[in-house]
Amino acid sequence: MSQDAKSTVDVAVIGAGPAGLTAAYQLTKLGYDVTVIERDEKDVGGISRTVEYEGFRFDIGGHRFFSKSQEVVDLWNEILPDDFIQRPRMSRIYYEGKFYSYPLRAFEALWNLGIWRSTLCMASYAKARLFPNKTIRSFEDWTTSQFGWKLYLIFFKTYTEKVWGMPCDKMSADWAAQRIKGLSLGKAVLDGLKRSLGLNKRPNDGSNGQAKTLLETFRYPRLGPGMMWDAARDHVVAGGNTVLMGHSLKQLSQDEAGTWRVTATRANGSETAIHARHVISSAPMRELASRLHPLPETSMEASALKYRDFLTVALMIRSDDLFPDNWIYIHDSQVQVGRIQNFRSWSPEMVPDPSLACVGLEYFCFEGDGLWSSSDEELVELAKKEMQILGLVDPETVVGGCVVRQEKAYPVYDDSYAENVAAMRGELEARYPTLHMVGRNGMHRYNNQDHAMMTAILSVENIVAGERIHDVWSVNEDAEYHESGEEGERTPIEDLLRAKGKATIAPDRAAALNSERAVPRSINRAA
Repeated sequence: MSQDAKSTVDVAVIGAGPAGLTAAYQLTKLGYDVTVIERDEKDVGGISRTVEYEGFRFDIGGHRFFSKSQEVVDLWNEILPDDFIQRPRMSRIYYEGKFYSYPLRAFEALWNLGIWRSTLCMASYAKARLFPNKTIRSFEDWTTSQFGWKLYLIFFKTYTEKVWGMPCDKMSADWAAQRIKGLSLGKAVLDGLKRSLGLNKRPNDGSNGQAKTLLETFRYPRLGPGMMWDAARDHVVAGGNTVLMGHSLKQLSQDEAGTWRVTATRANGSETAIHARHVISSAPMRELASRLHPLPETSMEASALKYRDFLTVALMIRSDDLFPDNWIYIHDSQVQVGRIQNFRSWSPEMVPDPSLACVGLEYFCFEGDGLWSSSDEELVELAKKEMQILGLVDPETVVGGCVVRQEKAYPVYDDSYAENVAAMRGELEARYPTLHMVGRNGMHRYNNQDHAMMTAILSVENIVAGERIHDVWSVNEDAEYHESGEEGERTPIEDLLRAKGKATIAPDRAAALNSERAVPRSINRAA
């Protein structure tokens, strides 16, 4: 793939993740000249990339391909027409040396907990329902009022605190209500009882009204999600455009005529300058603000935006039958690991030899803390030790290890984030109508892959129309969309040039745009 960029293009795209590559792919199909700059030396896809190490492939976080938008599904199928496989979903919870299936199997849970503890859990649940807490402020308050104190301690507290790095009694109750929406103890026990007795034969693929949390199967590229984004990059390049790997954004400025100058640097210090009519940025808002020249007046607000990071320790293990789970949630305070992926269960082709397994231990942290700063060797040894503590792997069977650090994995929703994002967005949109912010970090929103793609699709349509006919930022602000037609219907992009007004957003687009996942916020201490 050529690293020679055209000096002048129609659109410069910052970042080759799902949002950036979706934009570049759509623009390429429409005949636009595009250059994408990506900091990673090797892999495209951002947090949706697939890392390859000595023939092993592992996913950064686990990415199921599910969307309420037929448009997004069609785009996935267009980019990767022959390589999706349907995979069974299996996940379990680890607690005090025992495993609990999810979805819950009632008899298994009762057996694992034991009669005495099961009785205490049900008594705790009954007490919470009979004598509800009337002052609900925190995640802890809401969860204990819904499930009781005992079940909260077993199935919610430890894992949640590992992921987000703050105590449950400091997280907002709103997030708990959103995060666990649609899942009640009564429904879960009834569903588990039916499964335990073999009475529930209908699979849950999300199409029958059951909670999406309980999906039993999912679509997945046979070589991991990075396969999708490698293919998108190849389409962009085959269409005559450029994806510059190993290029970091240095500066972004605009001349009096409105032409952007995008400067990117490589590790060896060399620079590339690209001139463009439009810029699409999926770079973190904090980073974008610091690279703009002149600095935005809201650069202080941007610098206050925070992120939660994580790292994956991949272990290669001699085992032809390790465990069948896609992932296991670790609700155990003895270890620091939060979740364990089994990549062979995602797809058998993720490992080069059927006698070997590859697992990924996910550690949630903040960039620069003790975990993040540990050496790769220290982290591999920690992972081996914790797998032994959990009783999952004998360290003697581990034949290799690899560490991948993922910075800015989750935007933090603290007390001031919304005001900071709104301030920066307002200034940049007013000053720079040809600068388009998209994707998770580009908009500081904890969204799904299909949501990131939809923000890119609508931004491309804004570029084609020559004005902001879509308010991409209104997607999760309870905006009133003007809906028309059948599910999945959309305005043909050619018509947008003639529309010159607020464009219609079809129902399935709105569904994809509203797929942003809930993120805990700190309790407002002034409340």
